[in-house]
Amino acid sequence: GGYFPEHVKAMTSLRWLKLNRTGLCYLPEELAALQKLEHLSVSHNSLTTLHGELSGLPCLRAIVARANKLKNSGVPDDIFQLDDLSVLDLSYNELTECPRELENAKNMLVLNLGHNKIETIPNQLFINLTDLLYLDLSNNKLESLPPQMRRLVHLQTLILNNNPLLHAQLRQLPAMTALQTLHLRNTQRTQNNLPTSLEALVNLADVDLSCNDLSRVPECLYTLGSLRRLNLSSNQITELSLCIDQWTQLETLNLSRNQLTSLPSAICKLTKLKKMYLNSNKLDFDGIPSGIGKLANLEEFMAANNNLELIPESLCRCSKLRKLVLNKNRLVTLPEAIHFLTDMEILDVRENPNLVMPPKPVDRTSEWYNIDFSLQNQLRLAGASPATVAAAAAGSGTKDPLARKMRLRRRKDSAQDDQAKQVLKGMSDVAQEKNKKIEESGEAKAPDLKTRRWDQGLEKPQLDYSEFFSEDVGQLPGLCVWQIENFVPTLVDEAFHGKFYEADCYIVLKTFLDENGSLNWEIYYWIGQEATLDKKACSAIHAVNLRNYLGAECRSIREEMGDESDEFLQVFDNDISYIEGGTASGFFTVEDTQYVTRLYRVYGKKNVKLEPVALKGTSLDPRTPRVPANSGWCGKATSPGPSPAASMPGASSASRPPK
Repeated sequence: GGYFPEHVKAMTSLRWLKLNRTGLCYLPEELAALQKLEHLSVSHNSLTTLHGELSGLPCLRAIVARANKLKNSGVPDDIFQLDDLSVLDLSYNELTECPRELENAKNMLVLNLGHNKIETIPNQLFINLTDLLYLDLSNNKLESLPPQMRRLVHLQTLILNNNPLLHAQLRQLPAMTALQTLHLRNTQRTQNNLPTSLEALVNLADVDLSCNDLSRVPECLYTLGSLRRLNLSSNQITELSLCIDQWTQLETLNLSRNQLTSLPSAICKLTKLKKMYLNSNKLDFDGIPSGIGKLANLEEFMAANNNLELIPESLCRCSKLRKLVLNKNRLVTLPEAIHFLTDMEILDVRENPNLVMPPKPVDRTSEWYNIDFSLQNQLRLAGASPATVAAAAAGSGTKDPLARKMRLRRRKDSAQDDQAKQVLKGMSDVAQEKNKKIEESGEAKAPDLKTRRWDQGLEKPQLDYSEFFSEDVGQLPGLCVWQIENFVPTLVDEAFHGKFYEADCYIVLKTFLDENGSLNWEIYYWIGQEATLDKKACSAIHAVNLRNYLGAECRSIREEMGDESDEFLQVFDNDISYIEGGTASGFFTVEDTQYVTRLYRVYGKKNVKLEPVALKGTSLDPRTPRVPANSGWCGKATSPGPSPAASMPGASSASRPPK
């Protein structure tokens, strides 16, 4: 109800003026005198209009008018003619459209229009605002975004939270190469309306995709190597890919309120992770990887409202852990090492009715509680005679030291026994409840107690072997044989089954039905005695590939020429044979060219002739019959091949025979 102080207009050098929460209903006239004013903040007032003297302030750079009652008509057009205007905050008002002439503010760096009722963004808005660094359009009624947004190549922060952008494909995002922060909370994101790749956004460090309809982590996120903060809470994510190990710089990961039943072991490679939020999922003890202790920088671990019966002991190796929230689980106990987390500030284990806290480590000085300080023991240690020791024992009365030790031990262990019984009872109840759920779902009543193979728990990559093996391989009982040729298995005709080249390698697949009528397989790879190294290696590799392709649990068995097993021989009814030779090696070989030395006799006058003779000394005898005086010999190294006698008309006489 008061008046604006008139003496403010005398402050002609004022550059910064904050009038927040002062009950303003209009802009004071005194502002017209502040010709050097650069920053004006009038937030949290009752302003319905900004009309007044703002356009007459030539140095004005920032206008902050958030949390007022501004409508479309309350924003004057002429303020966007100010040359230096770079910051405009009109959030938390009652705007239904973007201010007119806003596109003329060519030097705008920060624009906040969040928490209004804006339904559309005009296409021309971002044609000139190409220098924007910060843009907040959150909490409006936007259903689409103008394609011109791809011109915002300098934009560092984009906030679009709480807009019904179901049909917006966000194809503009890959062009915003300077983007560092991207918030898309509650924007109806699915697997189908996100860009296929964000690989160009090398600076993107903060992503918020919470409160959407994602069933898995979008593939485009795995290429963001600079990611530091990722919020995927309140989605429908059921599993995480092994590709999360690409987030080497990640510090905060929020996966709360999803449908996760386990975490991949690759999460243990995020060594820079400081905060992990897993509240309200379906995680149990088996779902937390045992290597989680490798997260040496972990400070906060929150997994409330899950199905945890225990936590991995390795979690207690995260020595920097300050906050551990495990309330609303089914905890039976905690690792004893929990007491060694000296930096722990908050440990929340409420609403775990069966929880028994582990005892604190006993002080090492208590190990000496059984030291015998009796007189006879001290005398014996001092070297007194047996008679003196016996006399001291007789005078001390009859005491049973063994009984005393047992009493002390019983008194100490009784409390621990009670706690151990309570822990065992809690674990038994958890096991019974799990079995009951299994029975209700119609699955096996008891888990298979056989030792699992080491590779059964591994997540195997999806590989394509169709270029090596046909789709129907191993689907009918019978025998298939492949020969390794140029690194690749080639199917052998049935007529040649049991016939093996000594310099080749083969893969043999026997398909048969077991007692239950299910398909089963035996896989062998046969090594020839003269086979090259590349064939040996490829036969072993492709035998394993065949096993993976069939999903078989059998081993691939190595068979060597001349030392075949009885089982292998029975596959061919004990009728196998060896053939000399084989296909060429797949490797390129380089051999030195061989040159052959030959000897020729040259004779004749008009028609000089060349005649090959034996390469030996006697062929050089000048007394050879019918040799003219002008005849001679020549030697030459030539490449292999036939060398018939040749005539050389017009050739000169030969030289003297070589020595």
